[in-house]
Amino acid sequence: MTEATERVWLVEREYSDKGLLTLVYATPDGERYMQSNRSSNMLQGAGVTAAKEASPDQLQPVEDPDLRERYATEAARVAENNAPDDEI
Repeated sequence: MTEATERVWLVEREYSDKGLLTLVYATPDGERYMQSNRSSNMLQGAGVTAAKEASPDQLQPVEDPDLRERYATEAARVAENNAPDDEI
């Protein structure tokens, strides 16, 4: 991890009926997040890891206080139970 990036942890995963997977990674404090969408076909070659490195411009603020708390709780749980490169 370099100073220009911040580790974010997987806090949410949602499958759509269109075969898309939405992944949300959040900072440990739940204050910021990044979201990405993948097709289910993309998952066959590269799994979903417990954590990623994100640059500041990839992160968005979490406005809702309840969502911030949920993201912080989930990030802590994932970090406690997984190494950053673990596929989950």
